[in-house]
Amino acid sequence: MADDIIGNYKLVKCLGTGQMSQVWEVVETSSHRHFAMKLLLPEKAGDADAKAMLYHEAAVGLEMVHPNVIRINYVSDDSVNHYFVMEFFPSGSLKSRLVSKQYDYIRQNAHSIFKQAATGLAYINTSGWVHRDIKPDNLLVNAAGELRIIDFAIAQRIGGESFFSKLFSWGRSKTVQGTRSYMSPEQIRGEDLDSRSDIYSYGATIFELVTYRPPFRADTQQQLLQKHISEKPAPPLSFVPELTQEFSDLVMKCLAKKPDDRPQSFHDVLKSLNQLRVYKDDPVRKP
Repeated sequence: MADDIIGNYKLVKCLGTGQMSQVWEVVETSSHRHFAMKLLLPEKAGDADAKAMLYHEAAVGLEMVHPNVIRINYVSDDSVNHYFVMEFFPSGSLKSRLVSKQYDYIRQNAHSIFKQAATGLAYINTSGWVHRDIKPDNLLVNAAGELRIIDFAIAQRIGGESFFSKLFSWGRSKTVQGTRSYMSPEQIRGEDLDSRSDIYSYGATIFELVTYRPPFRADTQQQLLQKHISEKPAPPLSFVPELTQEFSDLVMKCLAKKPDDRPQSFHDVLKSLNQLRVYKDDPVRKP
């Protein structure tokens, strides 16, 4: 399939396959530039919900123009192949770096990575969207420590109706939308969401990036969701003594059960990050 051409793009290498789509490295035949293509799997071509989700992700991404958010370049109107084309960011996710135990990389770049993610999320929220699926898998980083936020598949307008309530099968489903290890209590309960829900998921993400484990573990998915709703996690500092108290406190504040007890925006998160060190041996930061 690597020799196939779809539209104006030659498929070069499959970068990953999900339940509904594949991501390919592609070359634009007219310019010879490299891009990434998210392509609906052929067996999903007749699935109206799958197509709606793909084009929803593309539509939200098209609105985003920020250095820390993946750039969408083109959305197909092809009646056979359903895809969109985005910036090619040759790198792995933070999750892949955790899995391959690249702990030195994460530690060396932690403060910059956390600031870039918060900056990108501040932009996304200010643009009127809740990402709803912030996790290490959806944060790409390259060797230089540059970060891109990806995957708007379940993004939702702040104060608006959930996209999924408009889909027939998803709208009738009681399935929780999101990734269970990172979901805010209000997202689990299906309540209206604002930027503070993304702040909770961000807190769960940076918790895992410094401790190499998520805030909660459980034997069943239902138990895991219940822990997010009712159980207070152990502070990151209790797992990693090299962390500063100030950083550990910020993570715990992001993971507060009540949205009112969290930082109220990513601008607040950034203000705190600018004044603290992640690790005790990091350079001192001036307030």
